[in-house]
Amino acid sequence: MGQFGAICTLIVLTAFSGAATAQTENATSLREAREAAQARDQQRLMDFLDDQQALEAALEQARAENEEAQQQHETLEAQQAEQTEQASELSERQAEQGEALSGLLDNLARHSSEIRNALGEESLLTLEEGSLPPRLDEVEVLERHQLESLVDGLATLTARTGRAERLSMPVADANGEVATRELVRLGDFAAFTENELLERGENDGNLVVLPRTPDAIAGVLAAYYQGESNVFAVDPTQGSVLEALAQQPSLWERFQQGGYVGYVVVALGILGMIIGLGQYLYLVLVSLRVKRQRQSLDQLRDNNPLGRVLLRFEGMDKHQTPEALEARLDEAVLAELPRLERSQPMVKLLAAIAPLLGLLGTVTGMIVTFQAITVFGTGDPKLMAGGISQALVTTVLGLITAVPLLFVQTALAGRSRYLTHVIEGQASATLADHLESQTPVVN
Repeated sequence: MGQFGAICTLIVLTAFSGAATAQTENATSLREAREAAQARDQQRLMDFLDDQQALEAALEQARAENEEAQQQHETLEAQQAEQTEQASELSERQAEQGEALSGLLDNLARHSSEIRNALGEESLLTLEEGSLPPRLDEVEVLERHQLESLVDGLATLTARTGRAERLSMPVADANGEVATRELVRLGDFAAFTENELLERGENDGNLVVLPRTPDAIAGVLAAYYQGESNVFAVDPTQGSVLEALAQQPSLWERFQQGGYVGYVVVALGILGMIIGLGQYLYLVLVSLRVKRQRQSLDQLRDNNPLGRVLLRFEGMDKHQTPEALEARLDEAVLAELPRLERSQPMVKLLAAIAPLLGLLGTVTGMIVTFQAITVFGTGDPKLMAGGISQALVTTVLGLITAVPLLFVQTALAGRSRYLTHVIEGQASATLADHLESQTPVVN
């Protein structure tokens, strides 16, 4: 028991001895770190003392920043004082003006805003900079120069509404290229160059060339621009009528609306007219030759059907019976008819086909229209306009093609019938003369 107590006492003493040793080591480490930090600070201080120029530069910079901050502070205080003084002055002047001038200011501000909003960048009166009256919305006290500026601006705009002016301003053409061009402005109704109408652009408000100027108005523009006439076409709707006229398709554009069916109809019509006119010219030439031949029956020529029939009759055996001679003569006349009546069946056929092709185009156009309705509905009529245009244009082309061809076919038939009657009559007269000469005279 005594030995066990001695051992415990020894262990406790050893633990206390280890703890004391650890504390001593920690204290030594802290002291060494503090001494190292003091040494670093001492070294930095010595470096600053050694580098006197850097220390003075840092001090000058600090002083400059301090002075700048002080000046800014003084400036802000002065501005605050000035604004306070202006606010007091405005309050005093507003109080002096009273309710009458305040109401006038409100009315002027409202009218100025209405005029600016109404004209904006769409009116032709505001092409020049500073042409709009000033805004008075943010004005608290009405000044004399503001009132004069507003009145002068309104008077200038009013004078421009009834004045024709020649200006030089940037104009954008159809390709988007901007160039300074000379133009004429007629109030707020129209602006135009020598042969093109102008309008205000949607984005920047500059003048742009109208996509299409109607031909009738283009002639009036040129005469007015050159001073040859004082007549001008004015659109009182501010462009609605001109836009409608510009959207009207030309003859070529209408023809293109017919599509492939329209091309076929017109091609057949041209072919029929060429064939018909060629045959008609041939019949006219034959008529002239037949006429000359009738005037000189004693000199028969083979360049006309009448001469060929009579020459063939002279070559016949005259000792045949009258019936045989008449049959032979009819055969000679019938041999000339194909030349006189050629091309008539073709022209008549084309005149009959043209309306049918027009009807075909009508049907295909309506099919296109119904397909557009199926896909897009009936909300936008422009989507159906293409099919309807094709349907109507092909019908018109078919009728326009058929009517002239019918006239040509009728003229051909009449001319050939006339020549046939002339040849038959002259041949019958020749046969009758021959028979009379062969019949003995009875006393």
